Amino acid sequence: MNEFTIAIALWDGVEELDFAGPYEVLTAWSRQSDRPITVRTVGPSAEPVRCSHDLRVLPDATWDDLDGVDLFVLPGGDVRPLQADDGFLDLVRKIAGSGTLMTSVCTGALVYAKAGLLAGRPATTHWSALDRLEALGAEVDREARYVDDGNIVTSAGVSAGIDMALHLVARLDSVERAREVRRYIQYDPEPPV
Repeated sequence: MNEFTIAIALWDGVEELDFAGPYEVLTAWSRQSDRPITVRTVGPSAEPVRCSHDLRVLPDATWDDLDGVDLFVLPGGDVRPLQADDGFLDLVRKIAGSGTLMTSVCTGALVYAKAGLLAGRPATTHWSALDRLEALGAEVDREARYVDDGNIVTSAGVSAGIDMALHLVARLDSVERAREVRRYIQYDPEPPV
């Protein structure tokens, strides 16, 4: 059985829960699955990344190591540097063109839209960035927690990345496995309001 490889992008300004939520879900899936699954974080270099709330994280690999990835997760946060980086936008297009399942959390969708991946396609993002996503050519779903449009899956902000990741487990494995992962991480939101 071929190894299934997942890469989660990190950079200075990435929102912590945007990557940590999906990371938790996807690594729990990798531990429960019968198939070999590798989840790794990737950044622009091997140097520590400073997240949006000052958490420092050391990526497992670099952008240059992104070859043969089956699932790419692009979190949100301060995505302006990524949107302004032509090299990164080219990398995103290259990864998408290789058949990789492209997913985003929160404002990560803005980067995909800037790269031209969401033109005329349904997508969502954090509520505060919906108008910006629409201005970049996406068909915005303003109510969805996540939108699955085949080879691209986008999610709303922050905690919605957990819902999207559980959807990915159900899609790529089974609903039963997604339920097992959900139970393992004790994800059963019951907000106090």
